[in-house]
Amino acid sequence: MLDWITRIVETLGYWGILALMFLENVLPPIPSEVVMPLSGFAASQSDLKFWLVVAAGAAGSVAGTLPWYFVGKYVGQERLMHWADRHGHWLAISSKDISKATNWFNHRQGYWVVLLARMVPGIRTYVSIPAGISRMRLLPYLAYSLVGTVIWVSGLAIAGYFLGSHYEAVSRYIQPVSAVVILGLLGLSVAWVVLRKRKASH
Repeated sequence: MLDWITRIVETLGYWGILALMFLENVLPPIPSEVVMPLSGFAASQSDLKFWLVVAAGAAGSVAGTLPWYFVGKYVGQERLMHWADRHGHWLAISSKDISKATNWFNHRQGYWVVLLARMVPGIRTYVSIPAGISRMRLLPYLAYSLVGTVIWVSGLAIAGYFLGSHYEAVSRYIQPVSAVVILGLLGLSVAWVVLRKRKASH
């Protein structure tokens, strides 16, 4: 897969990066942890402009969230959970994953969940589903998703730019960063629950 991704970036440039990051959200086996560091490395070795590499990656990634958002919005939670139990193993998703993600959402904290989750491998793709299920407004969803995505793709591209030919090492350092973001999500959820209980008691 690495050779295939490399050929696309070298051949199609910005459009290739945009297409790969779109597919990364639709077909999770294509990892952004490889696409963006490789693209950052390519920017250091060619006439590709770094900021356009980031822009192409972010645009493709955000566009790739829309199919899942509309699936969540128009298919609904129950049907998606039933489908996930039967076929979700192909995409490494289960009904429990959908249920847990949906429970994180409400119209007050959901936007921040989107922003943070867009920086967590494994979660970043499927956070669009509960956003759609909860009928989060599209424009704010896209705005928060874009902020999280720009931070994510910029970090990966910067790492690839400075690591040079060792850009593949980026994926080894993703797990600790992801753990910090996940803890942030959990902390946000706990704080929200505590605040709700306090308001209810008053």
